[in-house]
This record gives sequence, C-alpha cells and structure tokens, in this order.
Amino acid sequence: MILIGQYDSPFVRRVGVALRLYEMEFEHRPWSSFGEGDKIAPFNPLRRVPTLVLFDGEVLIDSAAILDFLDEEVGPSRALLPEFGPARRAALKVCALATGLADKAVALVYERVLHTQMSDRWLARCRGQVEAVLDALEVSRAARNAPFWFGPDISHADIAFACAWRFAAEAHPGVVDAARWPALAKAAAHCEAMPAFDEIKQGFIPPS
Repeated sequence: MILIGQYDSPFVRRVGVALRLYEMEFEHRPWSSFGEGDKIAPFNPLRRVPTLVLFDGEVLIDSAAILDFLDEEVGPSRALLPEFGPARRAALKVCALATGLADKAVALVYERVLHTQMSDRWLARCRGQVEAVLDALEVSRAARNAPFWFGPDISHADIAFACAWRFAAEAHPGVVDAARWPALAKAAAHCEAMPAFDEIKQGFIPPS
C-alpha cells in the first residue's frame, strides 16, 4: 500500500499511526497537497490527503473511509473501534469532535497564510469552535480514569484526538493552552510517548 500525504496533516498522521499499530506494511509518499498537487491528482482528483493506494491499485480517499477499510482488513477482534452499540457510538463521537477540531485548526491556518485580507469574523468563529470542542473533550477525558479514552487500550478516538491536538498546538500555540485543558494535554502526551506516534510525525509546515 502507498500512503500519500505529509504527517503534519492530522488526517494523514491518524492513518499512518493506525497502519503502524495494525503492523501493516506501506510505502509513504510525503507529497504536499499544495506544492505537489500534480503528483496527487492521478490518484485523487481532489488533490487531497490522505490518499491510500491499495495493492491492487484501488484508491481510497478520506481518513474515515481509509480507517474503515483498515478495520475491516484486521477484523473486529483487532479493530480500534468497537464493532457496534453504544461503545462504538461514543468512540465515533470523540472521533468526530477531534476531526472537527482538526478541520477548524486547518481552516485557521488557511485564513492566516493564504489570504492577504483576513476575516476577523471568520477567525473568531473558527477559534471559538476550536475552544468549545476542547472544552467538551476536556470534560469527557477528565471523567475517565483510564490510560486511554475508553479503557486500557488505544482506539481511533485517542489517535484522532492526539493528532488533532498536536497539529493545533503547533499551528496555533496561542490558542491551545495545556494549562486550560490539562486532561487533554496529559492524554496527548501519553499517546505521543508510544513508538507508533514517535515514528509517524512531522513538524508543522505552513502551506505556501
């Protein structure tokens, strides 16, 4: 398999971490969706990452769809999400909040870097959404006395959150405050100490 995209993307990174935890072999092509969009286009006309090319040439796009495929490949006993029921819905909710956080953090970067005339209203809206999500996740994580969000084992919820937190903290150090969200800071640090996270990482590079 071939994973396309740079690891400073929280969406690419969550796929890369899952691949490592699943012990699946893959080739990494760290192409930028901005600077190297022409390389991505033959695989994904949206020129977006992550893009995953399977062994038979089939191409998967969007991190959620890619992870759904990986979960199916390893089977329910190894999948990093519960198979059904309330536990699955609870984990998916955290995933949705974490990826929403990542989306808004990325939007803030684009507004700051790509626009000569920034919209203060849009910046305030995105920042407010980021802070509101972190507030909600802090309450959720602080209420759970376990190594990971839903018990002793890591899940896609932990991965999605940790990747979003690192990106937001690096891209917007004035927004993400570990003192304001201590349970989240501790949870992120716990994930980052794992070998898969240490291997699958890249410092933030602003688009240009």
